[in-house]
Amino acid sequence: MIKRLKDIFREDSCYKAFFLSLVITGLSYGIYKGMIDNYLAEIVVMGEFDRGVAEFFREIPGLLLVLILAVFYSFSAERMYKIGAVILLIGLGMLSLVPSTKVLVTLSIFVHSLGEHIQLGMKNTLSLNYAKPGRGGEALGHQNAVTQIGTLAGYLVVIGVFAMWAKYSPYRIFFAISAGIALLAFFFTLRIRGKSETDEHRRRFYFRRKFTKYYMLEVFYGARKQVFFTFGPYVLILLYGANAMVISLLFAVSAICSYIFAPLVGKIIDRLGYKVVMITDTLILVIVCFFYGFSHHLFPREVAFVVCCVNYVLDSVISLASMASNVYVQDISDGPDEMRATISTGVSVNHLITILIALFGGWIWQTIGVETLFILSAVLGLCNSAYAATVKTGAQLRGESRTS
Repeated sequence: MIKRLKDIFREDSCYKAFFLSLVITGLSYGIYKGMIDNYLAEIVVMGEFDRGVAEFFREIPGLLLVLILAVFYSFSAERMYKIGAVILLIGLGMLSLVPSTKVLVTLSIFVHSLGEHIQLGMKNTLSLNYAKPGRGGEALGHQNAVTQIGTLAGYLVVIGVFAMWAKYSPYRIFFAISAGIALLAFFFTLRIRGKSETDEHRRRFYFRRKFTKYYMLEVFYGARKQVFFTFGPYVLILLYGANAMVISLLFAVSAICSYIFAPLVGKIIDRLGYKVVMITDTLILVIVCFFYGFSHHLFPREVAFVVCCVNYVLDSVISLASMASNVYVQDISDGPDEMRATISTGVSVNHLITILIALFGGWIWQTIGVETLFILSAVLGLCNSAYAATVKTGAQLRGESRTS
């Protein structure tokens, strides 16, 4: 791995410290993510609606990222990455110290998410700036792989801890350990020198009429993604009694499957075309949503739990098909700058709908039932497929331009 990185990144860059911070931050996040849902359900006693409210505030920093970067436009990418590390560390420290009240815990989650999203906004910029000419794609791939390795290690830590000490509910202790690991990651960020410019395209919204369908696809995808991201684990915890060890094991399996199948999904997109993939993946989602929302009516409790776990992993795999929309943008963009600006705007559009789904999804579950929530997700999937069917490929658009 080290030799491979030397081939991809410039020797005069700080890629070594950057990648060490990535893997350690990933480890910290894996521990946090592996415990947070069970902590909210078991210790903070958040119900369905409360969980949606907490997720609403967790997603707000993603929506505000463009505005945050606009305010700090004069700061280098390295400096912003360090600021994100500090804020993330503060959020984890708060989780380990504040009383387990809904307001204070939600505030802690918001602070952690703010730091996390600031760093997310800088990771690609730093990877591309540190890469040798023509090696940007490989740089981004290795960045993602290293982060996933760290996160997977965090899940494994939670699995081991709760296998031995589940009865002690050691959430606060391990939030503190997660904060300590984040502090170590921060020390490595201090070794990152340089004044890389932040991505200009992340400082503003970029709208063009020809990308309207892409923005709408992002709305549908953001809505359906949020149902599973927020409420998928909570179904397993509240309806089936899954503990933190089981949830972390599920996350770990999902991460491994996504890592294995990502290249295959990419090949399918190239071979069959992004339009076919965008239509097909959401049709599969309808089946996933049906079993996730109705398994407890169709099967014995133990069987229903296994069915839901399998469908959660399946959802994580079919979510990889979201890459197809980025290929669509690439196909109809006038150049790489326009493509990056459009995808950045798409991320903000995505977050706009996710915060609404997080809020209203919890209310729907609490007042109407979990079945209705996943029916809604399935309907959104069908809408996504129907809308994707109207998408014209780049070849079709170029054909139209020649005949016009």
